[in-house]
Amino acid sequence: MRLTRPEVSKLVHEGLIEEITPFPGQSFRYAVERSDKVQYLQVTYQDHCIRMVVPEALIRDWDTNDTISIDASMPGESASSIYLLLEKDFQCLDASHGDQNDNYVNPNKTC
Repeated sequence: MRLTRPEVSKLVHEGLIEEITPFPGQSFRYAVERSDKVQYLQVTYQDHCIRMVVPEALIRDWDTNDTISIDASMPGESASSIYLLLEKDFQCLDASHGDQNDNYVNPNKTC
């Protein structure tokens, strides 16, 4: 999941971000929450909701530091694993996408 600057700030300071995408007859949700009860990045999928839980220690100053991403692997079904990646969303370099003012300045941007 990629988070904009306001989303990272809200996660750090309030502890939860959540979005809902309505579909006919049901909705899809995703949520990212911080927790002092987990030691590594985790995810669940239940009732049409992907919920990622991030250790508080990993995001304590994430809105003000240079850490770009937090990742982990967790066991999946049948001996497979699920790779989890939570990262700050950067502005695209080709400017082909809509308004990106809430995204982080791309470190690969050249003047």
